Amino acid sequence: MKPLHQIIKRPLITEKTSLQKEIGQIVAFEVSVDANKIEIKQAVEKAFDVKVKNVNTSLVAGKVKRVGRQFGKRSNWKKAYVTLEEGSSIDFFGV
Repeated sequence: MKPLHQIIKRPLITEKTSLQKEIGQIVAFEVSVDANKIEIKQAVEKAFDVKVKNVNTSLVAGKVKRVGRQFGKRSNWKKAYVTLEEGSSIDFFGV
């Protein structure tokens, strides 16, 4: 297995993911494009000491951006929605 920091890049903290976390125990992460669901599940369980019920992934297409007359494209990235077992929670801010 790859190191944890190569699989999980960062948590996605938005209004939508905050609402999903409160209602359905779902947490979102930006993950490596070549990571699969099993690796993501093991990495989250090991990093945050929680039990994972389900993992859903989606590829997000990079946006086309323009600088002057040139066009460029941002890289594609992968998003993982991790459903936690009842009683498990992740606190990113530690407040």
